[in-house]
Amino acid sequence: MDQEKTPYFQALLDYVDAGVLPFHTPGHIQGVGMDLAFREFVGDNFCAIDLTPMPGIDDLLQPTESIKEAQQLAAAAWGADNTFFLINGSTSGNQCMMMAAVNPGEKIAVPRNSHKSMLGGLVMSGAEPVYMRPEVDAELRMDHCVTPETVAATLREHPEVVAVYLVSPTYYGVAADLETIERTVHEAGKLLLVDEAWGPHFHFHAALPISATAAGADLSINSTHKMLSAFSQCAMLHQKGPRVRLDRLKAVLKMFLSTSPNLPMVASLDVARKQMATEGAALLSRTIELAEQTRSRLNTIPGLYCFGEELQGRAGIFDLDPTKITVTVKGLGYTGYEASEILRRRYNIQVELADLFNVVALFTIGTTREAAQRLVEAFEELARGERDLDMFAPSGILEQRLKRGTFHLPAVPPMRMRPREAFLADTELVKFRESRGRICAETITPYPPGIPVIAPGEELTADIIDYLRLELKAGVRIQGPYDDKLRTIRVVKE
Repeated sequence: MDQEKTPYFQALLDYVDAGVLPFHTPGHIQGVGMDLAFREFVGDNFCAIDLTPMPGIDDLLQPTESIKEAQQLAAAAWGADNTFFLINGSTSGNQCMMMAAVNPGEKIAVPRNSHKSMLGGLVMSGAEPVYMRPEVDAELRMDHCVTPETVAATLREHPEVVAVYLVSPTYYGVAADLETIERTVHEAGKLLLVDEAWGPHFHFHAALPISATAAGADLSINSTHKMLSAFSQCAMLHQKGPRVRLDRLKAVLKMFLSTSPNLPMVASLDVARKQMATEGAALLSRTIELAEQTRSRLNTIPGLYCFGEELQGRAGIFDLDPTKITVTVKGLGYTGYEASEILRRRYNIQVELADLFNVVALFTIGTTREAAQRLVEAFEELARGERDLDMFAPSGILEQRLKRGTFHLPAVPPMRMRPREAFLADTELVKFRESRGRICAETITPYPPGIPVIAPGEELTADIIDYLRLELKAGVRIQGPYDDKLRTIRVVKE
């Protein structure tokens, strides 16, 4: 196929060039009715292509023309049989995958470090999760991937599982052994679903981990906006092989996708595909080289550690994405939240992610050499600073815990109800610190990375309560609960 083409973007340009007199949505009528300050900022051209599906401009829910061709081009570029454009991010992709693959009451194997959108898929589908424990890194204090051995053991112990859902890569850029897992899952007659939100670039460079489509996953998602050039919220869902019912998948997509999609977003997917298919290898070569140089420089700064290929081969670390720069700052006595705050306020640098021990900086096709230089210089100054004189008064809450050896990541709590049952059950609010033993009815998620600490249907344990209170003291932003300060929590009524 001609990957130089951008059929959907061209359809929007043709409509604008035709000078059609619009009596249709959106109400700003190609910017004419828009607030002037906003219009001047976003530009007339953007407003002109903010249209609605109509003759000549294809329908995302029932594509027959330019969107159909654009999605076929994307499928060819990523090595899929069918590709579908998503305008509500990989969140909707996770939910669509689960709704297409699993029926109410059926079991699906999922890693416990999945994104919270996986839980949304469980609630909507009514499926029952069989949680797989990812490999825990005691040194870096983070979860990595599920191993092939864990997947095989799960399928032996739970032969009734109908699908296996994986996260690869993780937010930190760690990739699973997808090829071995694919063989194990398909030999057992199960479906393989992969949340590859953070790996839309994998398929376009040999130095990156193998993509989910190349590994043979039945369904996989890519957040095309995360590492490539599509607009925010843009993602793709890829289908490959004969195991997934295509009619059901399309029916699910029609249920989840908006009837009024943002057309510039859809066009940005078309153009991002062209860019990767025609220039991806060269763009990514430059990005990878810049990231590796930056990683090496950061590792020369006392008190910092930026992991790389030296970890490859550890349990749960089959491969690594070099474009994710994870900087462990605990050697400086800071939490990741404190380091992130200092980088933003003092150096005007915003990182992608902070957790208790790390910050993560993304290196993408848009990262410049000048930006990488500023990042390194900021960390050099941060490492030279006197902690007790720091203007942001770092809390030091982890130092005593680490010295006493009392800090650990909490164990996966017992599951006492299916997520859907707990989410829809009668609930009551109780004091969070007194909630031990109750069944949680909410999803409690430090964000980012968006991995739930506890999910609907799970029992609130002392470890969970202690860990979440520590996260709150450290400055984490919590998503999910009714009370975002966690003074109270919704639990299933007894």
